[in-house]
Amino acid sequence: MVKIPFIKILITMKLSDTFSSLVNYFKTSPDKELIQDEQTVKKIYERKRLSMFITLVIGYGFFYLCRLSFSIAKKPMLDEGILDPTQMGIIGGVLLYVYGSGKFINGILADYANIRKFMSIALFCSAIINLLFGMTSLFALFIILWALNGWFQSIGSAPSVVSLCQWFSNKERGTRYGLWAGAHNIGEGLSFVGTSFLVSLLGWRWGFIGPGIACLIMAAVMFLFLTDRPETYGLPNVADFKKDYSAGKPSNESITKLQLMILKKPIIWILGLSSALMYVCRYGIHSWGPLYLQEVKGYSIAEAGVLIGANTIIGLLGAVSSGFLSDKFFQSKRNIPTLLYGLLLISSLIMLFLVPPGNYWLDYIAIAIFEFAIGGLIVFLAGLIAIDVMPKKAAGAVKGLIGLFSYAGAATQDWISGLLIDSNKTITEGITSYNFDNVFYFWIGASVVSLLLALSAWNIKPQE
Repeated sequence: MVKIPFIKILITMKLSDTFSSLVNYFKTSPDKELIQDEQTVKKIYERKRLSMFITLVIGYGFFYLCRLSFSIAKKPMLDEGILDPTQMGIIGGVLLYVYGSGKFINGILADYANIRKFMSIALFCSAIINLLFGMTSLFALFIILWALNGWFQSIGSAPSVVSLCQWFSNKERGTRYGLWAGAHNIGEGLSFVGTSFLVSLLGWRWGFIGPGIACLIMAAVMFLFLTDRPETYGLPNVADFKKDYSAGKPSNESITKLQLMILKKPIIWILGLSSALMYVCRYGIHSWGPLYLQEVKGYSIAEAGVLIGANTIIGLLGAVSSGFLSDKFFQSKRNIPTLLYGLLLISSLIMLFLVPPGNYWLDYIAIAIFEFAIGGLIVFLAGLIAIDVMPKKAAGAVKGLIGLFSYAGAATQDWISGLLIDSNKTITEGITSYNFDNVFYFWIGASVVSLLLALSAWNIKPQE
C-alpha cells in the first residue's frame, strides 16, 4: 500500500524532468558576449542572414508539401470509395482547426524558442505522419493522423516570422517577408504538380509517401542551416546592426507583457477576421479546386494539378511584388496595395465561376489572377500589417493570433464547402455529379467582406 504513492511520485517526477528537459532543448540559447570588431560582426551577420534566409524560404515551402497532399489525393480516394466529400471535409477541417490553434500556441512559444530546432523537428514529425497516412484506410485513423499533422504543420509560419524579425530590420523586412511568403507557392507548386503525377502514376497512397520522404530530407537540411537569435552568436540586435530605428527603439518590456498587450488591440482582431475570410477563398480553391476542375470543367487529375500548380509561380510573383512594392513605392505602407490585391481576388473568383467548360486559357488566366492576388494578400493580411504595428519582440504571438483566425476560417470553409458540394450532388444511372454554384457564392462573399474589413486598417502606424 505504501509503494503505490511512491511509484506515482517517481513517475510524476520523471515526467516533470522529461518535460523540463524538452523545454530547455527548444528554448533559445543565452546571449553571448558582444563581439566588438565591427568587420567581424558584419561578416558573421551577413553570412548567417543569407544561409538562414535561403533555408527558411525553401524549408517553409516544404511544409506545404506535407499539408496539401490530401487535396491532391481526394479524387482517386473518392473514386475508390475510401471517403466521401463530407468525410473529406471533416478530415480537412480537423487539420485546419488544430493548425489554427497550434499557430497561436506555437506562435507564443516561438518568441522564446531556438527556431533552428523548433522548425526542423516539426517538419520531421509531419513527414513521418504523412508516411503513416499513406499506409492506412481507416477514417478514424485518418482523422487522428491529420490532426497531429495540423499541430506540427503549425510550427512553420510563426517561427519563420520570428526569425525574419530577429535578422532583418524594419525598412528591409517587407521585401524579405514577401520573398518568404512566396515560399508557400514553391511548396504548393511542388505539391500540385509533382504529387499529382505521383498519384496518377502510382495511386493515392504515394500522394502521402512521396512528400513524406522529401520532407524527411528537408528537415535534416533545416536543422543544419537555420539559426537562433543574433544575440546568441555574440551579435547585436538587428536594429542596432542596421542603424534602422524607423519604427522606434526596440522595446524593453518583457515578452510576456508585450504578448498580453497584443491581445487587447482591436485592430489585431479585425485584421485576423479579414485574414480568416481571405483564407476561406484560398483554401476553398486549393482544397476543392482540383475536384472542381475535374467535375465541372472536365480536366483530368494531372491536368487539374498542373493548371493550379503551374500558377503557384504567379502566386510567388504576387507575394514577392507585394512586399517590394509596398517598401519601395509606398514607404512601407500596405494599405493601397492591399486594396488592389483584394479587388483582383474578387474578380478572379467571379471569372473562374462564370467561364464555361472548354476554355482552358480563360481558366488559366482566372487561376493566375487568383494566385497572384492570394500571394499578395497572404503577405499583408496574414501577417505583415499586424507585425508592422506591433512590437517585434512579440512577433510570434502576433503571427500566431492572426494564424488562429486565418485557419479557423480555412477549417470552417473546408467542412462548409464539403457539405455544400455533397448536398448539391445528383446521381444519374449510377454516376454521381457535383454542383459547385452555392460553394462559389460562399467563397465570393467571403472575399468581399475580407476586403471591407481590411480597409479599416488604412491609417495604422508601425512601431518597434
